[in-house]
Amino acid sequence: MVYAALFTALISVLGVVPPISLGFIPVPITAQTLGVMLAGCFLGKKSGTISLILFIILVALGLPILPGGRGGLSVLVGPSAGYILSWPLVAFLIGYASEKVWGSLKTWKLFIINFVFGVVLVSLIGAPIMAIITHTSVWAGLVGATAFLPGDTLKAIIAAFLAVQLKSISPIEQKSQS
Repeated sequence: MVYAALFTALISVLGVVPPISLGFIPVPITAQTLGVMLAGCFLGKKSGTISLILFIILVALGLPILPGGRGGLSVLVGPSAGYILSWPLVAFLIGYASEKVWGSLKTWKLFIINFVFGVVLVSLIGAPIMAIITHTSVWAGLVGATAFLPGDTLKAIIAAFLAVQLKSISPIEQKSQS
């Protein structure tokens, strides 16, 4: 539970990094998806998911922990809603897959896991919901979301590298030894 709370705090701190607005899509590029991927591949499915559920509860309560000092229920029904609400599922799936390969952990394996769930799945959930909320076509939302691919791919690499480097202190490691 301590790790879950720490990752909730880490993801909140990543919200201090100023968002990058693109102009053609109402959802900014943020650093917080790095924290989501890292929560899954470092904490595992249970603690990673708990950390993101707690994060969303704090956002819903109005804490200004999203980039630009945003928070509150309005954010969870706005254009970013699908992206943010996908995070607990994404952390769970990254954690689940990471736990499956933990015994033979390699950076490239975690990168693929992070890319599939933390980049592709987030966009496949977030972009259509953004499109529906903004009354645009789902196709336009998906095309616009491709702008996130370069930065999110870099975040997937960073999260994989950090998780492998920190493997010895991960709660996943502790579980696998029991």
